[in-house]
Amino acid sequence: MSTDALSKLGTMMFDDAVMAQKLPSAVVQRFNQCLITGDPTPEDDQKVIADAIFAWAREFGAIDFAHWFFPLRGGGGAVGGMLGAFKRDTLIDLEFGSKYTTKPMKACLPHERLFQGETDGSSFPNGGLRVTHSAAAFTTWDRASPPFVMDKCLYIPCAFVTHFGKCIDEKTPLLRSMDAVKTSGLRLLKAIGIGTDAQTMHSYLGWEQEFFVLSAAHFKARPDLVNTGRTLFGKLPTRHQQGDLNYFQPIPGTVAQLLDIAQEEMLKVGCPMAVKHNEVAPGQHEMSPVFRTANVSCDSNVLFMEVMNREAAKLGLQVLFHEKPFAGINGSGKHANWSIGTDTGLNFFYPGKNEAGAKLYVTAIACLAYGLAQYNEMVRCTVAHAGNDHRLGAQEAPPAIISLYPGQGFEQHVESIVKGGELLGYKAEKKKQATGCSAAQHIEANVEDRNRTAPFPFCGNRFEFRAVGSSQNCCLPVMVCNAIMSAGMAKVAELIEGGMSHRDAVAKIYAENKHVIFTGNGYSAEWPVEAQKRGLPNLNTTPKAVAAWNSEKNKKLFETLKIYTAEETEARGEVMYENYISTLCCEVETMIQMAETGILPACAKDLEKYKGFEKFAGQRKAIYDSILEELEKLKTSYAKKPHSGLAQEATYLCDSIKPQMAALRAAVDKAEGVMEASMYPYPTYEQMIYHHHF
Repeated sequence: MSTDALSKLGTMMFDDAVMAQKLPSAVVQRFNQCLITGDPTPEDDQKVIADAIFAWAREFGAIDFAHWFFPLRGGGGAVGGMLGAFKRDTLIDLEFGSKYTTKPMKACLPHERLFQGETDGSSFPNGGLRVTHSAAAFTTWDRASPPFVMDKCLYIPCAFVTHFGKCIDEKTPLLRSMDAVKTSGLRLLKAIGIGTDAQTMHSYLGWEQEFFVLSAAHFKARPDLVNTGRTLFGKLPTRHQQGDLNYFQPIPGTVAQLLDIAQEEMLKVGCPMAVKHNEVAPGQHEMSPVFRTANVSCDSNVLFMEVMNREAAKLGLQVLFHEKPFAGINGSGKHANWSIGTDTGLNFFYPGKNEAGAKLYVTAIACLAYGLAQYNEMVRCTVAHAGNDHRLGAQEAPPAIISLYPGQGFEQHVESIVKGGELLGYKAEKKKQATGCSAAQHIEANVEDRNRTAPFPFCGNRFEFRAVGSSQNCCLPVMVCNAIMSAGMAKVAELIEGGMSHRDAVAKIYAENKHVIFTGNGYSAEWPVEAQKRGLPNLNTTPKAVAAWNSEKNKKLFETLKIYTAEETEARGEVMYENYISTLCCEVETMIQMAETGILPACAKDLEKYKGFEKFAGQRKAIYDSILEELEKLKTSYAKKPHSGLAQEATYLCDSIKPQMAALRAAVDKAEGVMEASMYPYPTYEQMIYHHHF
């Protein structure tokens, strides 16, 4: 590893700056224009671009190239679940113009292989859009995401579609939603007469990735971590996260080494990794970059998870991206800091330094409120999966109720607008607060306070979707953020185009959707009651949420925005169910196996030691007997799992099997508390979460 990670910033990415150096200006201009219009890159330009990328990649030692795409794997937080897919092809081809029968080889990157590839679509989750006898699927370069070189391979970020153009990946719907933002956003700007010089629009993402690091040896010794990504049994040590002793502590040595390596690798490929620190729970950490366009940022997050897994293995460590690998201490999220703006620099979520900026901000929040209120269930679905069910609403993450926090001051301004007030008048002023001492000067507080209990709080110039799970690919949550915002922008534009004034259109939107705005404590017991009064759904499990995904309202919006066809929407819902079911089934079967082959034999051996000393055995026999009782109940319940449909199967696993899993776990964890320490068959919580802290 280099001693100076800042000396190689972006050197391994073929970004706009490199493109400008390596390609004729006319080619660059046409390429960028195609990104705006969606037209194919002319074939002659494709050849020039492919030759330039090949020569550039060879400068950095690339031997292979890969179309890198994101299948709908899911994975429930298990290691490898949401990583990218690719096969490595060598940068060679045959000299087909040669006169020889055995054609000689040449090192090259054929243009048609840069822009498109083909693979099997039936072997990836697809919701019925591909089958074995009709399996063709294609990768196509996401031209707005620059290729990069890592590990002697040229990575080409791609979309993934079927023979008939149906999307079966995470990336394609995101790219379509970015087009929807452009269409609806420019339409809105034209309607309100602000920023009309903009040619296109972008959505942006800055992710905050939380994760646990533990010994690879401990990981491999836990069948539950290997198979499911979380511990199915385990008792908390007497000291865990009380007193907030771990948060922002110095990063432990071996982990600091891992994070430094990952930081350098990501900086080289153009991902501006800017933050690394200890998180709240022992063994928990976070890294995050500066924001970038949404598709590029989503790419870099998946790459970051790949890099962390690869580099951790070299150091004898293992990274866990599951939302709740350890019960009883904080889980992990991936806060998605999202915004939209124009190519001319207008940020829709910045309060603005002038009248036009202020009006745009007030209008944009109205559009977002509309989207969150009208498509509340859709937003909830984007963070619904088995791992996140353990985290949402657990005093460490926002509740499953989706609401909008624009700030208490702004909420008052909304009420003023609804009552007839002007759009202007919100004082978006940062406030200076004295520290009360001479050595430390005053601080400049943000326009609005932070609300960590909200799923969608305002953060100065963006909104933070805090409910996203740590193992997720960001594409789906950001796609739906783009979709609901596009719906809101289109609605406001429609009202104005129909003759309503800008002020009245915004006021109408707020009046009809302000019930989604909540600036109180989302962790409080009162909020679910209040949310129900407001008509906001509380879809607190994945099966409840996914049941709302295929609604006619959602299908209509996706079709209108050209993000999903009805068939694609239904396929995505099917994949959600399948992933939940496979995750829960894997957990149940792993739990049964661990109890039968590890826990019960340990109980028997421990009890054997007390023969002749029954007085010292205490309640051990009763505790150990309860394990067997709860295990048999779980096996019996699991055998009754219905097969009448995905929704029924998922609901049964959630409502009937998970409670019995919890009962078995409680019995086993109680046993761990009395069993001779050397008898417990697996690494304990104390051993795992503190392994690298000392």
